[in-house]
Amino acid sequence: MNLRQLDISRRSIAFAAALIGTVSLAIGAHAALNMRALDAAKAVSTEVTGSVGQTSRLALVIGNGHYPDASAPLTQSINDARALSSSLRKNGFDVDMVEDASKDDMVRAVNRLKSRIKRDTTVMLFFGGYGVQAGRESYMLPVDAVIWKESDVRRQGVSIEGVLEMMKEQGAKAKLVVVDASRRNPYERRFRSYSHGLAPIGTPDNALILTSASPGKVADDGKGEHSTLVSELLNNLNAQGTAESVFNKTRVAISRASEGDQVPTVSSSLLEDVHFDQAGG
Repeated sequence: MNLRQLDISRRSIAFAAALIGTVSLAIGAHAALNMRALDAAKAVSTEVTGSVGQTSRLALVIGNGHYPDASAPLTQSINDARALSSSLRKNGFDVDMVEDASKDDMVRAVNRLKSRIKRDTTVMLFFGGYGVQAGRESYMLPVDAVIWKESDVRRQGVSIEGVLEMMKEQGAKAKLVVVDASRRNPYERRFRSYSHGLAPIGTPDNALILTSASPGKVADDGKGEHSTLVSELLNNLNAQGTAESVFNKTRVAISRASEGDQVPTVSSSLLEDVHFDQAGG
């Protein structure tokens, strides 16, 4: 083999090696792109599956304690709202807590809740403070309410049934309501048609309602850090079981402890099991 042929052979080998290297790089780059695309597809799939499988849990907690017309503040209502909010957050609820709310504060809080409710949302409302029935509805009273006649209740209060109806219209998956407002309040002697306690609260589809006393009855607050209702509710909240069983255990415990003087009411139209603890669903 002469020198020219040898030089041509070397150049051919070098060209072939370069070509093989280029092809290898192209194959490697293509494989890397495919892997990145596959990883991205998996990430999107996981995100979509997670968002579909998870149910959002919202709670609006209102504790009103300082009413100018009352002889003393309802300190338990504030304590109750704080303790219940903490417990619900531990159980996966996104909690909006409002203390000593004016009418505007309460309306804004309800509107915030409304804007966040989706079709898969479990929603809870807690109210601690003064409540008054007017006609066949029960109203949560803000701290700036000025009540002299029954029409003032409708104008200045926030209807519990109205909030429930809003939840239903927004398509909430389940609706949980706890009303600790069966108190003898400072407005009761101001108009002749006044009725003690709260009216029966209408229960829409897939709802669970707990009130601190039977319709038309009032309950004493006691002297503890928390109201009787919230004390027992907190004791049962983290127990295994459905929300309905938690409310019923709370009702039974209060009735026994008071020897029948205070009997909370539980109303249910739930169509499925709802749990407070995340492990239960």
